[in-house]
Amino acid sequence: MNYHQRFSINKTVNSILFSTLIASLPLYTNVTKAVEFQWNRNDGYKALRWYQRTPVKNYRNKIFLLFRPSDRKTGLLSINIKIPDKFKSTLKQKNITLCKAKIGGFTGRTKCIEDIPSDIVFNKDTQKLEIYPVSSVPSDDDTYAVVFKITNPSKSGLYQFHSFGKSSGPVPVSNYLGSWTITIDP
Repeated sequence: MNYHQRFSINKTVNSILFSTLIASLPLYTNVTKAVEFQWNRNDGYKALRWYQRTPVKNYRNKIFLLFRPSDRKTGLLSINIKIPDKFKSTLKQKNITLCKAKIGGFTGRTKCIEDIPSDIVFNKDTQKLEIYPVSSVPSDDDTYAVVFKITNPSKSGLYQFHSFGKSSGPVPVSNYLGSWTITIDP
């Protein structure tokens, strides 16, 4: 085998390997688009899980703010959520629900299994959401979610929602449950 034949075979093999590598890159580039961070992170901060259908600004979206069993030490008589002041969206009281949820994965989507009847009060001036379930949210092995059906804000960024809950023990005490950091992409 002479030099030109060997060079031609190497060139062909290299081009096939390179094109296969380039073609397969989009399949493996599932990079996290945002990293959650806290400037002065302290021991009191607790990150809660959330899910949203789309992070693109100005798109219709459904956001699930999840309360997993590990997030609730006792049952909850009420849930209070502080919405960021800069989160300018179409959030309305009629588009907010509390439900028992199933967290999705590879084969299924995150969805509500059963709606929890509750009184929902949203104050646009103070950006505070108060949810009062008819019967307390139990501290069982189920996951619960506050669901927003909204149009995403027109400004991209990270928006941090803080939650507080009133326990259903003998002496109801309001305490910090955790925070969600929602991402809106450009």
